[in-house]
Amino acid sequence: MTLPKLNQQPFYFKLAMVLLAIIATGYLSILGKEVLSPLLFGLLFSILLLPIARFFERKMKLHRSAASAFSVLIMLIIIAGVIFLVGSQISRISADLPILKQQVIASLHNFQVWISAKFDVNVEKQMAYVNSATSKLETASPNVIGATVLSLSSYLLFLVFVILDTFFLLFYRSRLLQFLVEVFGEKNTNTVHDIVATVQSIIRKYIIGLLIEMSTVAIVCCSVFLFIGIKYAILLGLITALFNIVPYIGIFTALFLNIIITFASTAITTKVLLVVITVVSMHLIDSNVLLPLIVGSKVRINAFITLLGVVVGEMIWGIPGMFLSIPVIAIAKIIFDRIESLHPWGHLLGDEKFESRSITHINKTKKRKSISDS
Repeated sequence: MTLPKLNQQPFYFKLAMVLLAIIATGYLSILGKEVLSPLLFGLLFSILLLPIARFFERKMKLHRSAASAFSVLIMLIIIAGVIFLVGSQISRISADLPILKQQVIASLHNFQVWISAKFDVNVEKQMAYVNSATSKLETASPNVIGATVLSLSSYLLFLVFVILDTFFLLFYRSRLLQFLVEVFGEKNTNTVHDIVATVQSIIRKYIIGLLIEMSTVAIVCCSVFLFIGIKYAILLGLITALFNIVPYIGIFTALFLNIIITFASTAITTKVLLVVITVVSMHLIDSNVLLPLIVGSKVRINAFITLLGVVVGEMIWGIPGMFLSIPVIAIAKIIFDRIESLHPWGHLLGDEKFESRSITHINKTKKRKSISDS
């Protein structure tokens, strides 16, 4: 696809327009967070559920509305099962809160004694610091409770919008495709269909690969934690698998939560160290073996753009932005690679080693073809 060529402008003018477009896109993304964020999640889920909807339409002879509704219902059942599993594990911690509180108090006392011996800060001064911090938390507790209630209600509303967007994107997919064809003109019909098909294929492989990767990490971590005798082994394994989706940042968050929960439940340094070794080892295996093997796809994004995308996504949309950053960058790269004037941007996002191997493979293929033709 080739975009209409504009009049030749100086380089600084083009650069200013690019920077202005980036700033405007970021600002509009922040303003439209409540609409765009669930819409993008709905797009990802609709791409994932598209084969199921087609199965209901072609094999079961259902109307498109019924097929879309049944596909979304299957997604809801799976999400409800995951929420129930995580909630049941969290309820175990809430039931053991008195024991955990005593364990934390005893551990803090031992820590205070260690600080007093090493840094010559007596226990009375440490308790004064703790009491002042506790009083501030107590005065802020009503605000924290209110913010928590508002956050839960907003996430519930967010989930409702995601479900609705997923259903309507499945139901009106033909109309949306026709809209794209009409916007870019009949001469670019093949390119539009190629981009849409490639996006569907790669995003579906990416999401399925992530689900397989999450399941593998959860099973391995839960098994190791159960073997070494960690009390909340299943919860810690689920936390590691869920946060491991977020590149780079997720592993540190999962490691921090695992250390806190393990220390509060056992306060045994050896078990805490074993948990740290398990999480770090699993992350290394996942990054170097599972991720390239399971989640690897035709679109490769370099590590710098991945990290930058996660940080910017968190700044714009918070936690949902961190999850959406990689699929959005992958879709952008697919589009950039198929529009001649945007090829430099696609090269900027891509993995240099992978692309160099791909170019070499393409050149060898062309050379073999020219020899065979001659």
